[in-house]
Amino acid sequence: MCRSIKTLRPPVLPEEATEEDIRAAALQYVRKVSGFRAPAAHNREVFDRAVEAIAEATAELLEDLEVRGAPARRAANRAAPPGR
Repeated sequence: MCRSIKTLRPPVLPEEATEEDIRAAALQYVRKVSGFRAPAAHNREVFDRAVEAIAEATAELLEDLEVRGAPARRAANRAAPPGR
């Protein structure tokens, strides 16, 4: 589909994906699906809403995925000391 969207989970991306990484992937997805690199003014709001919704869904997906051989993120986050 969209070759410029990179995999955002370990071990492909060794560190945790940043909000910037997630938003960039969401933007690329919306551009590909809509066929617009930049929407017209009358489509800007719906375009931006789609990017935000996909970024939120992507962040949730990455948070909930369990990669075999790696500790679960939620368990690791709960075990982390406060302030981390």
